[in-house]
Amino acid sequence: MCIDDGRVVSNFVAQALRKEPLTVYGDGKQTRSFQYVSDLVDGLIRLMEGNHVGPFNLGNPGEFTMLELAEVVKETIDSSARIEFKENTADDPHKRKPDITKAKDLLKWEPKISLREGLPLMVEDFRKRVFDN
Repeated sequence: MCIDDGRVVSNFVAQALRKEPLTVYGDGKQTRSFQYVSDLVDGLIRLMEGNHVGPFNLGNPGEFTMLELAEVVKETIDSSARIEFKENTADDPHKRKPDITKAKDLLKWEPKISLREGLPLMVEDFRKRVFDN
């Protein structure tokens, strides 16, 4: 994951590592689901090695509000980090949660790594890139 790719997880992690406020847009109640890359790779391998065709959602149905994500990042990196609220964009979806029923039923796949397990691994990678450059 690129450190400045504009995605919410990388934004929060980079901001916390740089001792900047975590920017939450709107009220922070909009939800997203996050997935660790090894879970996606496992799902893709099962799909490629199987006999099933058609679209499969290989996301993680664990749902977090942006405010919850900011708090998890604070707990992981810097409990003194501040959260700064800014006006939300008009096109920001309120909810994103994948339905992985088909992948569970046909591929016998579901994600294994939770946000709280995967985030510290990502933070370590980002920490090296922020402070070693």
